[in-house]
Amino acid sequence: MPAFVIIEVDITDQEKYNAYKELTPATVSAYGGKFVLRGNPVKVLEGEWDHERLVMLKFPTKEKAEAWYNSEGYQHAKSVRGGAAKAKFLLIES
Repeated sequence: MPAFVIIEVDITDQEKYNAYKELTPATVSAYGGKFVLRGNPVKVLEGEWDHERLVMLKFPTKEKAEAWYNSEGYQHAKSVRGGAAKAKFLLIES
């Protein structure tokens, strides 16, 4: 069953965040994942939204998504992101 990782992001250092963005795609594809969207700005149609960027990844299974997140490759990318953005990661199985 497919699973999605939804990420709310507020960027604090664009240069460091750009380095993170360069590292992440290879880690995602290594686990069968793909980017569904990588967007900013987000237009609010209803309710409140106070984040700068929204990213959605799709993986073949919840297990693959979790394996990606915990992988050595992504943990390295995550360390590069440190101090460059505040983020919330959500895992949702469809």
